[in-house]
Amino acid sequence: MTPAKSPLSTKNPQTMKPATAAQKLGVYLPATPESFQAEPISRQQLNQWIADPPEWLVELRKTGPHPRPVVAHKLGVSNAGLARGEVTEPLTTDEISTLLQKPPSWLVRERATHAEVNEENARVKALKAYKRSQREAGASRA
Repeated sequence: MTPAKSPLSTKNPQTMKPATAAQKLGVYLPATPESFQAEPISRQQLNQWIADPPEWLVELRKTGPHPRPVVAHKLGVSNAGLARGEVTEPLTTDEISTLLQKPPSWLVRERATHAEVNEENARVKALKAYKRSQREAGASRA
């Protein structure tokens, strides 16, 4: 007599919306092929694209247009900094390069602000690590 199969033993593959997959791949969804946008993406397919990206993905990552988080990262500013700079549309790699070569005043200001925030975050993280190590050292002596 064989045991009855549990309904959990026949799992469906985990899928995600194309927008979620595009976000995980770091690409702008409207620039992806129609076939990518039309169907849910399996976790297995996403992992395959990450490990061995198809030509369209390689080209899109190289030239853009890029989604907001990628544009912000490439410019060295925060997403809020992009908004303050009134950058609302996705940018291509060439457009980003042009901004970096001749940065407008808003970009210079936002890059400085972003650098200050990163320095402060690093300082706070180091301070917390130091306090944690002091607590652990004190607890080991007790």
